[in-house]
Amino acid sequence: MATVPSVSNSITVRLEVPASGNAVSQITTAVEFSGGSVTGLDVTASGHDRLRIDVTIAAGSVAQAEEIVEKLHVIDGITIGKVSDRTFLMHLGGKIEMQSKHPIRNRDDLSMVYTPGVARVCRAIAENPEDARRLTIKRNSVAVVTDGSAVLGLGNIGPKAALPVMEGKAALFKRFAGIDAWPLCLDTQDTDAIVEIVKAIAPGFAGINLEDISAPRCFEIEARLREALDIPVFHDDQHGTAIVVLAALTNALRVVGKRIEDVRVVMSGAGAAGTAILKLLLAAGVKHAVVADIHGVVHSGRDDLGADGSALHWIADNTNPEGVTGTLKEAVRGADVFIGVSAPNVLGGEDVAAMAEDAIVFALANPDPEIDPAVARLTAAVVATGRSDFPNQINNVLVFPGVFRGLLDAQSRTVNDEMMIAAAHALAATVHEDQLNANYIIPSVFHSEVSKTVASAVREAAEASGEAQAKPAGSEV
Repeated sequence: MATVPSVSNSITVRLEVPASGNAVSQITTAVEFSGGSVTGLDVTASGHDRLRIDVTIAAGSVAQAEEIVEKLHVIDGITIGKVSDRTFLMHLGGKIEMQSKHPIRNRDDLSMVYTPGVARVCRAIAENPEDARRLTIKRNSVAVVTDGSAVLGLGNIGPKAALPVMEGKAALFKRFAGIDAWPLCLDTQDTDAIVEIVKAIAPGFAGINLEDISAPRCFEIEARLREALDIPVFHDDQHGTAIVVLAALTNALRVVGKRIEDVRVVMSGAGAAGTAILKLLLAAGVKHAVVADIHGVVHSGRDDLGADGSALHWIADNTNPEGVTGTLKEAVRGADVFIGVSAPNVLGGEDVAAMAEDAIVFALANPDPEIDPAVARLTAAVVATGRSDFPNQINNVLVFPGVFRGLLDAQSRTVNDEMMIAAAHALAATVHEDQLNANYIIPSVFHSEVSKTVASAVREAAEASGEAQAKPAGSEV
């Protein structure tokens, strides 16, 4: 697919230009001829003969941004000053900070916030550990934990390079749910070590958000932590994606008039996200599912499923009731729904055309999906992607803030299928009947009611399932 100008590759170029003539027109023409887009033009200083202009430009890639700057260099009479990458500027010094909720203005404030007054609070918590939720930041804190082994499609880039993503995650927790999240990037990829570290730091948090940990280790880490801790452990790459996919599928089925228990779903991808999506869809009522990985359709006759209890074994045991074999392209013929969380360009237009009438295609590989969405839309009734430049973006930020807000408000000990299905149905319900159409099956991440609606549904599901902890009388939590 051709690259399109994006704010993620935007730059601001400081130029000095003649005060008279057509310099501005030449600038915009050069930018557009190179495939970019001028999104802002500000005169920052003016003299009789020269102007200083800051031009903000969206490009399709870093290389294209550099090419645009070179084109500006050759315009007569223009002098180029500083070129600023706006994304890097936003990350200078990090994106989050800690600040005190109470001003420390004098000796009295210091005595209550810290020593000696704090000792009284410490003794109260020592006598009743549950008071930590009421009297410390624990009540509203989530640890965002990664080892940097599977970052944002970038792969195994390590804990330091993962930190900008974890900071961003923490910023989104605060922006959309008022949660104080703390990025913890661990300098180990040993499963046992990660489990022990998270267990050791857990007393300071009311929830654990695992992030960007590679499969299959992520499955074991999550399972062991859920078993060991009395606070919810949520792997967003798995479960956040699964919740949004279920919500989007719920509304896509409303658009085409099909029922979840009747449709045949074919999935491409059997990793962390794919397995979690599959499990949640089955829990939500899907009866006919087939999964393909790089070696073709997963079925019980394959000799590469690994040991008993492996993810592939589980998939083979719980899907494909018709015993389908062969390739993904063969499996997708006649399917009602395709969900891809795998690799670019694994399907073509002819494959989507061979699906059932009113087909639904979720091509979620990022940045390049399993099929060009524009091509899929020629024959599919509903198309969704993981990209922000097409309708129906499947984005985890739609749910993880609200899910954790609900879990924290309920003081839940865990997160289960019932809570995740409740979150998905709540998210789907934010798209009202008079809004629903093939290009709007999922709301914007900035929809004002999304986090509150999801949080309320999760809290109610936690309380109904008996996983919410009773709050002491007089508690402010």
